Amino acid sequence: MKKRHSIHLLLAAAALLLATAACTKDELADGDRLPEGQYPVEIARITLGVEGGEAQPWGAPATRVGEAGDGTGSVFSAGDRFAVQINGEEGIYIVQDNNTVKAETPLYWSDTGEHTVTAWYPATGGTLDLSDQSQSLAYLLYGTGSGNYQTPVTLTFTHQLAKVRVTPTADALGEVQSLQLYTYTQCTYEKGEVVQGSQEGWIEMKKCEYTENGNVINCWEANVVPGYTITKLRANGTEERTLSTTFTPKAGVLYNITLDKDKGYTDNGQGNYTVTSAEGLKAVADIANNGNLGINITLTENINLTDMDWTPIGIDYNHQYTGTFNGGGHTITGLTVTGSDQYVGLFGHIGSGGTVKDVTLEEVKIESNNDMSAVGGVAGRSYGTLENCSVSGSVSGSGIAGGVVGYQSGGFLTGCSSSATVNAGGVAGGVAGLTDSGATLTACYATGDVTLESINSGGNFVGGVVGSNTSCTLKACYAWGNVTGSGSGTIYVGGVTGTNDEGTLTACYHANGTVSGPDGTTGGVTGRNFKILTWDGAVITACYWRSNPDTGIGYNEGGSTTIETTKVTDGDWQNAVTQMNAALQNAGSEWRYELTGELPTLKK
Repeated sequence: MKKRHSIHLLLAAAALLLATAACTKDELADGDRLPEGQYPVEIARITLGVEGGEAQPWGAPATRVGEAGDGTGSVFSAGDRFAVQINGEEGIYIVQDNNTVKAETPLYWSDTGEHTVTAWYPATGGTLDLSDQSQSLAYLLYGTGSGNYQTPVTLTFTHQLAKVRVTPTADALGEVQSLQLYTYTQCTYEKGEVVQGSQEGWIEMKKCEYTENGNVINCWEANVVPGYTITKLRANGTEERTLSTTFTPKAGVLYNITLDKDKGYTDNGQGNYTVTSAEGLKAVADIANNGNLGINITLTENINLTDMDWTPIGIDYNHQYTGTFNGGGHTITGLTVTGSDQYVGLFGHIGSGGTVKDVTLEEVKIESNNDMSAVGGVAGRSYGTLENCSVSGSVSGSGIAGGVVGYQSGGFLTGCSSSATVNAGGVAGGVAGLTDSGATLTACYATGDVTLESINSGGNFVGGVVGSNTSCTLKACYAWGNVTGSGSGTIYVGGVTGTNDEGTLTACYHANGTVSGPDGTTGGVTGRNFKILTWDGAVITACYWRSNPDTGIGYNEGGSTTIETTKVTDGDWQNAVTQMNAALQNAGSEWRYELTGELPTLKK
């Protein structure tokens, strides 16, 4: 079977002529019977054709098998063997170099009646391997016709496989070196018809080209088993793409898939963007920053931003992200933002309606030398909700720095964690640098070192979880890293918070690392507990520490009557777990501590 590239013209129906020598009535053997073995079936010519029209969703071309060079039809190759059957008798015929056909096992007319003649290719049944068609396409043909011993028989062949063609657009063409299609890789067949497809897997497609309106079109093709719904293809052996529209091929029909350059994202037209690559995430970030800060963004793959310039989504107070960013449990690696921007992170500024959830940031490098900066792995400043976000790497800023968020005003942080090292010149926290306006942090923790190197003459704050906590609530939060404060001005250092200004700390603790800072303003739980206005502010309940300070509170300034800080000196945290869980239950929290290792961890 010739395996040339296809041309865009529709092909005519196939004709196979069966001719016989004329005989007279006197020569009949018995009634309408012909003498046995006297009148062989001779095939004058054979051509192939295919169906087209409405069945092919993408229009011409419509070729299924080997194509003629001029694009007007398909032809057999010399040496091709196909079977012919009349009245249950089968014969084998071979295509010759001059496009004629010679009988290998000839058939004979047996009577003068009208008979149905069938034919098929390949001539024998068996199993057809479709897995590698990169050099040669697979074919399965069935033909039928009718006639008698005095009338030439025309056999019309139809293709029992479907053809799938992938045509990359100009932008995508240079990026495609090979293509694969996911479908059946084998099928059993009998007398030219598919019996059963089997063994789902990737089929290697054959590179092809055809001419359309004078232009050469590059493409890839494979012939496939009908009835299997095709949903995906793969470029260059690794880059898998899900089709925007799936289809279930029918025999004898061409299906053309246009392969666009992978933008790395899709848009449903309703403000919802699905991101699959780093280029896609950057493109969607640009879309958001150019007047579409309310869009929803969902990751379906891990993203590597290493060596990629990044502009935070929501660059300042007047441009806040208010959509939902759903990481889908995926990881973003290598986020790097350095310079002098005020709000720095994956997001610069998140508004009160904004949400970021279920994402892990690994190997971040977030830096700003702006004295007014707010920097964090996930966000520089946030009024919104951060849920199940995790950060590793390094975060540093001349102003406010936090492992997850630099500055959280109101809103919620739930189940967020950081192992990043955090450094700041004003306020530093393992999870959040500064919290105010009633923000709530629940089940958040930091395991990295937090360092304040103050450059200010006034108050400066560093805490294992939060640097400065003002009128906010921390429940079930803990820190395991070293917390260190030094430099100019007044410095408050705490294992959980640098300062707790009219806030509430419930069932929080610090352990493992040391808490180091000036005498009188350094505490195992908080450097300062400050109450000035509210009756119920600056409340600390069931909080613990195990480190070098002798006191849980460095400086209690007008503090609440409820101050429960306890140092664990014997290494036994079981009592602390019991008391913290009781406090969490009383606070209506669904989180609890469990002691499965040396230190308590959280479960919901």
